[in-house]
Amino acid sequence: MTKHIILQKNYSLNQSGYQLKLPLNIETMIPEDDSVRLLSQFVEAMDLTDLYSTYERINSVSPRTLLKIVLYSYMNGDYSSCSMELNCKRDINFMFLLEGSPVPDHATFARFRSIHFAPCAKRILAEMSNALFDLGEISGETVFIDGTKIEAAANKYTFVWKKAVTKNQTKLLIKLADFVAECEQLYDLKIVYGDTVKMKHAKKLRKKLYALKQSENVVFVHGTGKRKTPLQKSIETLEDYLSRLKKYNQQIHICGGRNSYSKTDHDATFMRMKEDAMGNGQLKPVYNLQHGVDSEYITWLTIGPQPTDTTTLIPFLKDAEEHLKFLLNCK
Repeated sequence: MTKHIILQKNYSLNQSGYQLKLPLNIETMIPEDDSVRLLSQFVEAMDLTDLYSTYERINSVSPRTLLKIVLYSYMNGDYSSCSMELNCKRDINFMFLLEGSPVPDHATFARFRSIHFAPCAKRILAEMSNALFDLGEISGETVFIDGTKIEAAANKYTFVWKKAVTKNQTKLLIKLADFVAECEQLYDLKIVYGDTVKMKHAKKLRKKLYALKQSENVVFVHGTGKRKTPLQKSIETLEDYLSRLKKYNQQIHICGGRNSYSKTDHDATFMRMKEDAMGNGQLKPVYNLQHGVDSEYITWLTIGPQPTDTTTLIPFLKDAEEHLKFLLNCK
């Protein structure tokens, strides 16, 4: 058997890693026609005054850089803030957008999207569409409008129907009026001077009942085998009525002009989606998205609670006219 003579010691024999060799400038590793370069140049030319106005103090990473990273992550179909943080540590394209700045954590990206980016998203979209018009990428003569329903990330059994809430609220108000009249007779009180029982009367009754509890030194009891006093039963019933009435008022306020909403996503409205492969058409929490397309570019977007597209055209045009400078020339 041939024995190899080793003249130089293998210093990496017990080493599990290896030395990574990268150029000092990672920009040389990115192709000239890469989309990340185009995105960076596009965002650099945009007027982001509205975005910067949402900040009181700017940290180590500028809002423009955060916008580049978020948009590039969206371009690649990744919407997770944790993935954005991880990509900034591993992906050279994200490192290129950071320009040597420290890597933001996932909470920074989440705050940027919800607090800073969301209020001025329409203005940023208008800036991009107007820039495409100035570059000649879109004609500005014809905009094709179409709509689609996008299902929200909410459970389909979390619905709240405005009609049912209004019906329950009416029944509760009748019960509350009868309860106020009953308490007036039971405790010799005078709360209502008229025929209509209002919310202020219920609050006034609660105040008088608690004053009566304090004057008579009534101790509330709870648990099995303990008998509640009539005053305790009255106070607990009144508190239950007031809490339910408050809940109904909040639900009606959240609904607004809509007929429903989802408990886990208040912005989503229940609409009937297209039938699936089994022919089942179900009501699901969705968004009605309307988008205008010019020269294969989406120039404008609106999201509404309308279940059909018949009432979305006028709001779409009015909203687009306020932001797009070329829409007046469209047919």
